[in-house]
Amino acid sequence: MMPMLITPAYAQAAAGASPMDTFPLVLLAVMAIVFFLVIRPQQQRAKEFQEMIAKVRRGDSVVMSNGFIGRVSKVTDGSDEIEVELTDQMKVRVLRSTLLSVRAKNEPVKDTATKTPPAS
Repeated sequence: MMPMLITPAYAQAAAGASPMDTFPLVLLAVMAIVFFLVIRPQQQRAKEFQEMIAKVRRGDSVVMSNGFIGRVSKVTDGSDEIEVELTDQMKVRVLRSTLLSVRAKNEPVKDTATKTPPAS
């Protein structure tokens, strides 16, 4: 019997698809994962933030990016500025974009600590 020899060209062709054939599919899959896990949620948060800033009303409690907490005393619809009362004697004009969060007039502060049920 004669040993069977396989030529290198035939062996490479039988191995399957080259890595360059599957690369576009893998790249497309990675881009889809990044879009749905990173970009899309960030766009949704930005949209919610813009809606929150647009709905600021007189009397709302606001937290600004510098850490100040105040009450909105004056809002003009056509302007990017609002007037915030920090104390009874101090009112400042701030840009809407410097707000971090807006709380409604009677909305309590969110409690992040876990509460234990009362003992009976």
